[in-house]
Amino acid sequence: MRKLTFGMNVSLDGYIAASGDDIGWSVPSEELFQWWSDRVGATGVALYGRKLWETMSTYWPTAGQQPGVTPAEIEFARRWQAMPKVVFSSTISSVDWNTRLVTGDAVAEITRLKAEDGGPMDIGGATLAAAAMRAGLIDEYVLATAPVLVGRGTPFFPALDNWVNLELVETRTFPGGVVLTRYETKR
Repeated sequence: MRKLTFGMNVSLDGYIAASGDDIGWSVPSEELFQWWSDRVGATGVALYGRKLWETMSTYWPTAGQQPGVTPAEIEFARRWQAMPKVVFSSTISSVDWNTRLVTGDAVAEITRLKAEDGGPMDIGGATLAAAAMRAGLIDEYVLATAPVLVGRGTPFFPALDNWVNLELVETRTFPGGVVLTRYETKR
């Protein structure tokens, strides 16, 4: 069975984006960017909601050709393009860059994917991750917590009907005061 991880940069007050989908506060240090890039390189398949897919797919396919691009960004772009991806959306009709579109029941498809053999899966996008969280499908949470309070926006954690007990498995500090924490779901 595949492991499903939900990980994102998050503000200290728990948001993955500030009002207006502003993520300008979450620009990672070189070291944290490399950590995320290595994670993408080790991911068997990435699951995206529509909004995060649109953000990623409008930048990373051509990022390696932009002026001033760093070697780390070129590497991330290459890894991102090569990584198998599944996008869950009922409002878009096509996807590209080693990606498959699912328009049906996200929870059923994620459950099916978890049961397959293969490498670990990452899930991104607040709405999609919330559905997987409520269904008890998330095995690990990764929070790269930035020392900023944004006040409101898109929360990392949705309102839940039941507690989810977690076990801390890693902490790490990155430049700029970002603290990475990894938690596994206790089952």
